[in-house]
Amino acid sequence: MADRCVIDGAAIDRPLRLRRSGELWQGSFEAMASPCEILMAFDDRELAQQLLQIAATEAWRIEQKYSRYRSDGIVAQINSAGGHGVNVDNETAQLLDFAYQCYQLSDGLFDISSGILRRIWSFKAGEKPPLAAQINELLPLIGLRRANWESPCFNLPSGMEIDFGGIGKEYAVDRTLELLTAIVDAPLLVNYGGDIHCNRAPKTDQPWRIGIEDAAAEGVGRRPAEQLLAVSGGGVATSGSSRRFLLHRGRRYGHVLNPLTGRPVEHSPLSVTVAAQNCTQAGMLATFAMLQGAGAEEFLNSQQVEYWLRRE
Repeated sequence: MADRCVIDGAAIDRPLRLRRSGELWQGSFEAMASPCEILMAFDDRELAQQLLQIAATEAWRIEQKYSRYRSDGIVAQINSAGGHGVNVDNETAQLLDFAYQCYQLSDGLFDISSGILRRIWSFKAGEKPPLAAQINELLPLIGLRRANWESPCFNLPSGMEIDFGGIGKEYAVDRTLELLTAIVDAPLLVNYGGDIHCNRAPKTDQPWRIGIEDAAAEGVGRRPAEQLLAVSGGGVATSGSSRRFLLHRGRRYGHVLNPLTGRPVEHSPLSVTVAAQNCTQAGMLATFAMLQGAGAEEFLNSQQVEYWLRRE
């Protein structure tokens, strides 16, 4: 079926697909440049269609509001303010609070102002790493410490940018599950591009089965599962550079960048998957681990969480 919805006055026409898969309803759509899936363990088709529409509408709303590619969202408003303060709504304030928490906990390694480095790091086939002079030119424009955040006013110095890409999808997953569980008391799983949150298993002896793809497998399409996880509740998220990297003169440059140096993190894993209380927390810890490079395992062990890590 194809549904049409309106978000903030703008019509969005994207296909919503619903099918029966065993004892589950499986709804799917595209959002945030990712395949999105909702699994629902109940019989009512009409309710399944309703929940799928709610999930898609919320995912599209968050994408529209926080995508760096849109000129009409709050991110564009902040980035184009030219050094002037911008008053933000409560939702954006909460995301900024979380971003600052991540920045502080990671000693500046998790930094939503580092997206500006994409100007010189493209990770496209045949591209070369940027010159040191190009990196050094951008480093003064990176660092949340340079911004002033006193809710509700966020003041970003002229020339700097923020990008919620590192936390937006995980937030959308958690937010979607929250909306759906407020409507129905049934087992649900939300999966946006491999970032997952489920409330409980379909049956006591039948947990959700989640595959972790083989990060070392070649190719750009779907990869075989290297491990199969049994999950009864909580969030699962993956961070990695197995799909986005640059090869130059025999050296591999992963796309996870250190905002303090402007260069790829050295000795980082190919992929890190973390299971945590929710998807936002799992995503934060997975990204933190990637940013630790050679110290990823030590960091994850100190957090006392379940994780799956793949190196070359």
